[in-house]
Amino acid sequence: MSTATDAASGRREPGELFGPRFELFADVLVVGLVTAVACLPLVTAPAALATACTLLRRRQRYAEPCTAGRFVRALRARRWRADLAAGGLLLAFGLLFAADAALAGAGLPGAVPFALFLAAAGTAAAVTALRACAREEAAGSWPAALRTAAARTVGDPAGSVLVLLALATAAVCAWVLPPLLFLVPGPLAAALTAVERRVGG
Repeated sequence: MSTATDAASGRREPGELFGPRFELFADVLVVGLVTAVACLPLVTAPAALATACTLLRRRQRYAEPCTAGRFVRALRARRWRADLAAGGLLLAFGLLFAADAALAGAGLPGAVPFALFLAAAGTAAAVTALRACAREEAAGSWPAALRTAAARTVGDPAGSVLVLLALATAAVCAWVLPPLLFLVPGPLAAALTAVERRVGG
C-alpha cells in the first residue's frame, strides 16, 4: 500500500516508531515555527500564513512532509508585490483599528455603541482575513481570496465561529506562555485549512 494511503488511513507500518498522527503533529510544529519567524517583519504575515496553509493543504492531499525547506521555497515563489501590498494594508487597518479603539475608550459621547460596532467590524474583518489566507486563491490574487472569504464568512457561520475559537485559543496560549507565540501559527494554520476544506475549499 502506498505511503499516501497509509498516511490518509492513519495506519502504522510494521516497525514504524511514530504513526502518521505524530508526524502531523511534528509538521504542524515545524510550520508554526517557520511561520512565526517569517511573520516577524509584520508586513509579511499574510504571505507567511497563506504559505503555511498551502503546505498543510498539500500534506493532507498528497502526504507531502512539511519542512522548513519546503516552506522557504514556497514562500520565495509567491507574488511578493501583491503580498507586501496586502501586508501593508493589514498594518494600516490594524493602526486605524487601534486608534478607533483608543477613541472609543476615551469616554466620548456615543462611545458605547461605537465600541460595539468597532468590535463587530473588527471580528468580521479578522475572520475574513484569516479565511482568505487559507484559500488557494491567495497564492495568485488576494482580492479573489478576500471575496471568497467574505462570502464564506457570511455563508458559513459555523466555520466562522471555529475560526474565532482557533484565533482565541492561539491568543490565550501566547498570552499565558509567551514562548508559545513561536509555535501557535502552526495550529492556527491547521485549523484554518481544516475549516476551509470542510466546505470544499
